Parts: sequence; structure tokens; C-alpha cells
Amino acid sequence: MSEFDARARDWDKNQRYIDRSQAVAETLRQMIPLNKKMKALEYGSGTALLSFALRDEFAEIVLMDNSKEMTAVAVEKIADQNIENMTPLFFDLELQDYHAKFDIIYSQMVMHHVNDIDAMLLKFYKLLNRGGYLAIADLYAEDGSFHGKGFNGHNGFDPDYLKSRLLSAGFYDVIFKQCFVISKETDEGSTKQYPVFLIIARTE
Repeated sequence: MSEFDARARDWDKNQRYIDRSQAVAETLRQMIPLNKKMKALEYGSGTALLSFALRDEFAEIVLMDNSKEMTAVAVEKIADQNIENMTPLFFDLELQDYHAKFDIIYSQMVMHHVNDIDAMLLKFYKLLNRGGYLAIADLYAEDGSFHGKGFNGHNGFDPDYLKSRLLSAGFYDVIFKQCFVISKETDEGSTKQYPVFLIIARTE
């Protein structure tokens, strides 16, 4: 069982995750002209906190995650609330190719777990319709204390670096802004502030 499988049942009990999702959703609304005809993909959707905050904005939302337990929780939440426009999907996009088209793809706090950023950005580009939007919320570059020892992913990102990778993948009109600050206790016992940005890009 992965770390995220183990934490799935208690994920929505963390108020910080709820507040972060609400902040990302509000900033996304400010930066992208959303409409109810859009077909959306949330990559690394987890328990779908972000998509629940955005569920009235889109015609259809596919919730893609590689954690079985996170996906199971999302399935239960959707059934409990009789939501008809959200479809959970247990799928590992890093290891497999997915064949569909979307008007918008969004994620929060996921890309720092992705090994090959360039390869994933190219996959996103191929999944988007012309003029589609990509929205990524993640940590600004940090000193490694956010996850602590043993973490093998990225210690956040310099948004300008991520912008350069997006441009190289074929995206354009790239903009970003800070959208949230996470207050978190480190392994050393101190509390630190970790700002989160939202970066937006479009396909040609």
C-alpha cells in the first residue's frame, strides 16, 4: 500500500487540504475564462477536493489518480452526493498513455511527485484540445524540509523554470501567481511557511 493509499480515508479531515483546494479553485477561476461546456481532467485528483470545488464549472470532469484508495474515496463521495458530471479513473499516466481530449487539465501538489516533468507536459499537451488550458498548482522551490528526509521527488519549482519547460513543450501564454501559503511543521519541529503558485498555459 502506498503512502497515499494509507492516508486516503483521513485525507478530507485535514482542514489545510480543504483550504488549499478552495484557494486554488478560486485563483483558477480568476485566471481562466471557464464555461460549463468544458470537459476537464484533474490529474492526481486524490479524493477530488479540488474538483468538488469546481464541479459546477464544467460539463464533465475525469478524476485521474494512481492511488486505488484515493480513487475509491472519490467514488464514494460522488455516489453519496449523486454527482453526475464527475468520473473517477484509476490510472497511472506516468506509465501509460491515455487517449481522450479535454478543454482543461488541472492539478494541485502533484507535479513535484512526477519523475519526468518534460514527458508529462508533452502528454498533457496531446490530451488538450486546441486552445485548451493547463493549470498546475505546486510549491515554490524549497529547501527539502516540506517532505523531509527520504523524499525522492522535486523540492518544489521555480515558476520561471517551469514556464520554460511549458514553452518547450509547445504551450504559450504562460502566466503564474501565488495562490496559497501552507503552514507546516518540519521534521525538526519548527513551523515553516511554504507558498504555492498556480501556473497557467494554453495550447496553440
